[in-house]
Amino acid sequence: MAAVRPALGRVLPGSSMLFLCDMQEKFRHVVYFRQIVSVAARMLKVARLLNVPAVLTEQYPQGLGPTVPELGAQDLQPHSKTCLSMVPVVQQELDARPQLRSVLLCGLETQACILQTALDLLDRGLQVHVVVDACTSRSQVDRLVALSRMRQSGAFLSTSEGLILQLVGDAAHPQFKEVQKLIKEPSPDSGLLGLFQDQNPLFR
Repeated sequence: MAAVRPALGRVLPGSSMLFLCDMQEKFRHVVYFRQIVSVAARMLKVARLLNVPAVLTEQYPQGLGPTVPELGAQDLQPHSKTCLSMVPVVQQELDARPQLRSVLLCGLETQACILQTALDLLDRGLQVHVVVDACTSRSQVDRLVALSRMRQSGAFLSTSEGLILQLVGDAAHPQFKEVQKLIKEPSPDSGLLGLFQDQNPLFR
């Protein structure tokens, strides 16, 4: 009997969706917030170029404020939530896309809303790609362990540029030059080298 082939984690525009989680005013103090919002904004620009749908949530906006303007998501209707997972409030969007296979996940906090969203999506049979340079936490220990926890559960840990290049796929793509402009400058440092250096045992 042939062995079951593991999921490769390929990402294609026609079967992918971008999740933007809780990048709100009251979280500005969170370490690397500015950097991860910058990367998430880049992901959103690419999603628009490649016709990848995007959804946006806000955790208890009455207390935590609106989405920060620098994300560039003013055209998206935010889904207000109290549940940590994004999934309950975007259920309708998920159900409307039977072709959906992959979700690209950005935002915060990694150990809370990102982790619980990832687990809910995996439970639905979807492939989850955590954009590691677009997710953060107040505690970098929580961030590190949450990334490891999601990987243990079957999520893929990817960088924004790696996912962007998977989505565009070919230098002959009509939007390739526009995408290339967006990734010409490397993503800002968000402390990931410190998390992954020295063969961190959590990622062996």
